[in-house]
Amino acid sequence: MTKLRLAIVGAGPAGIYAADILLKHDRPFDVSIDLFEQLPAPYGLVRYGVAPDHPRIKGIITALRDVLDRGDIRIFGNVTYGRDITLDDLKKHYNAVIFSTGAIRDADLSIPGIDLPGSHGAAEFVSWYDGHPDVPRDWPLDASSVAVVGNGNVALDVARMLAKHADDLLPTEVPANVYDVLKASPVTDVHVFGRRGPTQVKFSPLELRELGELRDVDMIVHEEDFHYDDAARAAIESNKQIFVIDKVFTKWREEETGSASRRLHLHFYAKPLDVVAGPDGRVASFRYERTEPDGAGGVRGTGEIREVAIGQFYRAVGYFGSALDGIPFDERRGVIPNREGQVLATDNEILPGVYATGWIKRGPVGLIGHTKSDAMETISHVVNDQSSWWSPSSPSEASVIELLESRGIEYTDLGGWHKLDTHEIALGEPEGRARVKVVPRDEMVQISRA
Repeated sequence: MTKLRLAIVGAGPAGIYAADILLKHDRPFDVSIDLFEQLPAPYGLVRYGVAPDHPRIKGIITALRDVLDRGDIRIFGNVTYGRDITLDDLKKHYNAVIFSTGAIRDADLSIPGIDLPGSHGAAEFVSWYDGHPDVPRDWPLDASSVAVVGNGNVALDVARMLAKHADDLLPTEVPANVYDVLKASPVTDVHVFGRRGPTQVKFSPLELRELGELRDVDMIVHEEDFHYDDAARAAIESNKQIFVIDKVFTKWREEETGSASRRLHLHFYAKPLDVVAGPDGRVASFRYERTEPDGAGGVRGTGEIREVAIGQFYRAVGYFGSALDGIPFDERRGVIPNREGQVLATDNEILPGVYATGWIKRGPVGLIGHTKSDAMETISHVVNDQSSWWSPSSPSEASVIELLESRGIEYTDLGGWHKLDTHEIALGEPEGRARVKVVPRDEMVQISRA
């Protein structure tokens, strides 16, 4: 019987789901799957892209752990594609590869002043507060008033982490260095700006409602943003999610404010114009144009310019994929060009043996359900493309380990992840916490390989 040796680059949900779906797929051949992950630990953005006070979302890890713990998928962590292992290596040892590397960079916001000191990408901040091993341990929280541009859940996460009192994060897995910085934070006012109106936000109702549950934080909304037109009223009546979101806003509009020590302001109909520097060359204010509904589901400028004094600025306008060595890349969309997961060469022809799934395939949109359907589509092509698989010269499972060891790569495996997982949980137990995340990469590797 033919055997498929498959490499998957990226051990987040997209890669793990792809492996699981293939193993359960009806197929006329055996399968051997190796996952390669550049971080010492698996789970991708579920571990490093979800705020620590969202344990429900992190429950996804339980399902992913169950897949890995079956023992029919090998994982090699702390291995970087393009440096530690190359496309030529994969062709030598595997019949095909699926790239599931996600999208971890911040999308651009092309306005003047975006590169000023004090202006940050939300993805950088998220990586910091989630204890990503490849970002600095410290973060410069040095302003009392902060702006966040974006109307999606990442913007809410950033705003919530900035406004929330650090002690309220102690029951979570927030890293110690992150707690220390947040505890000393001078932030009192967080302003969230969106180009469109309150019924056009991309927030999930649950995330929005959680903002109003923050201790000692007033929710500030502005009545001028809630003069709904016919399109907005129709959206509230026809869409259950928008209906719930409007109920949350209505509740906040009716609440008294002024007693809390911190404030979270939501501004709608605000088109970013520029980030303004102060005399010291750092972020001093944010200028935007007031917009209004255009009657066709969008907004148009009113010509009214407003300015808010701030000391820091965060753009949360989306994530963006990164190019991979030897693999075609769409610089405009930040994805690997593909047709239903089959990677396309520059001449728009299918590139044999190379596939994509997850955000690097479709862009940074959609939830876990989309990731699973993505993987199913890609796997169906992997199975049906048997005639165009690569013909590896050294397909044995042992040969990959020999390759990594010959290069001195300190890779981590599933047993190593179990050691690190157990260690983090033990660190949290004395304080009644779910875990205390180990942050330095070398320490993660040392614990995993002990």
